[in-house]
Amino acid sequence: MTERFFSWARRNMPTREEMERNRFVRPFAHRVLAHELWRFTRRSVPRGVALGMLVGIILPFAQILFAAFLSLSVRANVPVAALTTFITNPFTTPFIWAASYKVGERLLYFDAMFHANPIDSLLQVTDAWQLLVWITAEGKVLALGLCVVAVVSAAVSYLVTGFAWGAWIRHKRKHRLALRLAEEGAVAG
Repeated sequence: MTERFFSWARRNMPTREEMERNRFVRPFAHRVLAHELWRFTRRSVPRGVALGMLVGIILPFAQILFAAFLSLSVRANVPVAALTTFITNPFTTPFIWAASYKVGERLLYFDAMFHANPIDSLLQVTDAWQLLVWITAEGKVLALGLCVVAVVSAAVSYLVTGFAWGAWIRHKRKHRLALRLAEEGAVAG
């Protein structure tokens, strides 16, 4: 199972050469193709996963392009951010949107219980609300739900990836240490 995932990831992860040839990236290529944004480190990989989740859930178009550009500002791993945007695809999008609609519906229901309607009031006075309505072409229920689901998913994926990365590194070190001790034991014995 994990071997199939990694082979799929290798096939679909954009390479530096592909990004360099992309006509939309070409004006910013010197920044997007910076070496530190393509290294797999304990900080850049969780940032890339979280950014990819956020962009993948909120934006229904040009996700890889936006993930690559936003990677600059947070120093996230560009290929990981681009690959993680595939969280939304024709199979998962209906489920994500249905869950987001339910979350938005529940939040606005609780908001309506208060006299001042703080969430609804905030959404109506900001330009972010107009942007969300334009992006989703839906009402405030889905737009609010998508934002909440995207932020929560990004935060959870950042934490899980950070812990998994740390566990993987500890496993590699333990394995290397065991090999070194076995070699020393074979030489001494």
